[in-house]
Amino acid sequence: MTHPTLRLPAEWEPQSAVLIAWPHAGTDWAERLAEVETTYVALAAAATRFQPLIVVAADAGVRAHAEQALRGAQVALDRVRFVELPYDDTWLRDSGPVTLKAADSAGFQLTDFRFTGWGGKFGAEQDDALVAGLTAAGVFGQAAHQRIDWALEGGGIESDGAGTVLTTWRCLAQRHPEQSREEMSTILRDSLHAGRILWLDHGYLEGDDTDAHIDTLARFAPGDRIVYQACDDAADPHHGELQRMGEELAALRTTDGRPYRLYPLPWARPILDEGRRLAASYANYLIVNGAVLVPAYGDPADDEAARIIGTAHPGREIVQVPCRPLIWQNGSLHCITMQLPAGLVG
Repeated sequence: MTHPTLRLPAEWEPQSAVLIAWPHAGTDWAERLAEVETTYVALAAAATRFQPLIVVAADAGVRAHAEQALRGAQVALDRVRFVELPYDDTWLRDSGPVTLKAADSAGFQLTDFRFTGWGGKFGAEQDDALVAGLTAAGVFGQAAHQRIDWALEGGGIESDGAGTVLTTWRCLAQRHPEQSREEMSTILRDSLHAGRILWLDHGYLEGDDTDAHIDTLARFAPGDRIVYQACDDAADPHHGELQRMGEELAALRTTDGRPYRLYPLPWARPILDEGRRLAASYANYLIVNGAVLVPAYGDPADDEAARIIGTAHPGREIVQVPCRPLIWQNGSLHCITMQLPAGLVG
């Protein structure tokens, strides 16, 4: 039975830990494993300054290797917990739990949507079982585990913590072509205990195979703010689409009828890999206790993006994490992490 007062917390609310899975030779990272591990080590070093880190490792060998890498970078291993479970890939934003919190108690519900490898693009059987595996391993204490047989990834939804969820039509129409917007809105409201669903019809990034996840495009921030990826280069193929997305965001209203305060992010210069454009979004940042971890791509816009994100999240330290290796596999910093609300992990 679901709890009647559940809600989806905002990412800036207090957290107990961040969850990641370590890349290894059996994942799509194999070809550039050493390179991508530098990002994972930097992420772990940054995150453990502020809160515990849970690292899923595929087996004892992967765990030992990860532990050695973290120790070599002087990461505080007393803040790292390892859990051995199999996984297909390391995008835990999309295969990890969407945690709902009970408003009137310390209770939680691990909402476990069906993970289909972003609409069947990749094999995902082990990833789809990850939430159940973590629950069975006792990671989440007494939290209820609620399986929902409907495809949705954590990167596809943004919550303001007060009942509003933001998502994109492009993504969910790809996952559920047989359903109307009204039908999907009802499912989202019911499963996430949301008061309303806001949809964006515009916005995409080349090199993103999630079909326009909201966490690559626009993010809620405290105080009715929205941080979003803009494009100021009129010659860039993204310009018109992201401009229309900005207009959509400007037309949105808070629950009391006011416009949101908008924070457009700068545009990184095109990053190509063997001729393929990679999705270098600054909107794909991670909020932790007292800080925001911000992707850096070795671009002149990195520092300005970090400054704007800091303005939208006042009172938090801004820590840049080198993420250029991540975008080779079509995601960035937020995509490889999942925050866990305070009280969920002992």
